[in-house]
Amino acid sequence: MKALFLVRGLALSLALSLGGASLAADGIESRPLQFAKGASSATVKGSIQGRQTIDYKLRAKAGQTMKVNVKSGNPGLAFNVLPPGSKDVAIEGAIGLQDWSGTLPADGEYTVRTYLDRAGARRGEKASYTLTVAIGGASGAAAAAGGDTIERAGAGKFDATGTAMPCAKAKGQPMTQCTWGVARAGGGTATVVITHPDGRKRTIFFEKGKPTGADLSQADGNMTFRATKEADLYKIQAGDERYEFPEAVVFGG
Repeated sequence: MKALFLVRGLALSLALSLGGASLAADGIESRPLQFAKGASSATVKGSIQGRQTIDYKLRAKAGQTMKVNVKSGNPGLAFNVLPPGSKDVAIEGAIGLQDWSGTLPADGEYTVRTYLDRAGARRGEKASYTLTVAIGGASGAAAAAGGDTIERAGAGKFDATGTAMPCAKAKGQPMTQCTWGVARAGGGTATVVITHPDGRKRTIFFEKGKPTGADLSQADGNMTFRATKEADLYKIQAGDERYEFPEAVVFGG
């Protein structure tokens, strides 16, 4: 019996190797996304089932534009786009989507992570899909507008920090106080990292003063993101979590 398991394990390893794929320790399958010589886009077909997650890896430069589209008969199939060096935190606004376009914040290896939403994963649904990724030329002004805030915030290199941000982790839970740090690029473009009393973190992304998203993932269950503003006060809902803070956190002053 042990010999049979060994043979199966070797066969699986060989199949992944030959297919250009690898299986990380966390069970996420990684595949290189290769562009034909001279091409600005690449298209791959695949399928996913249950809690399976497949990462597609490609290299790009800061200021280039990435466009990602996935077509599937299963509406629960989605993707996140992760910046270089990130294992979990997606690019602002590139979470739980089937179509996205944005300017890239840094040079390096990007990840397009495909998965089924929580309900579909729990039911063991299967989804076949066609994924297309296109890379366009740099738009220097957009790239200069603070694309490094995600990296700086991730490294704890903040422009300002504080200890008294009203926050709540669950529906109906009274507000408590969270600590926070912000990396700013000017003009309202910023990345805010909020830390709950239990150490759990949430990252909120801003572009030109507008909240554009949070680092929600399928693991959070509720991936809804909503934001309103009353006078100079932002009121943000990220999944079941709630946050309130003045615009000075984002703009400074």
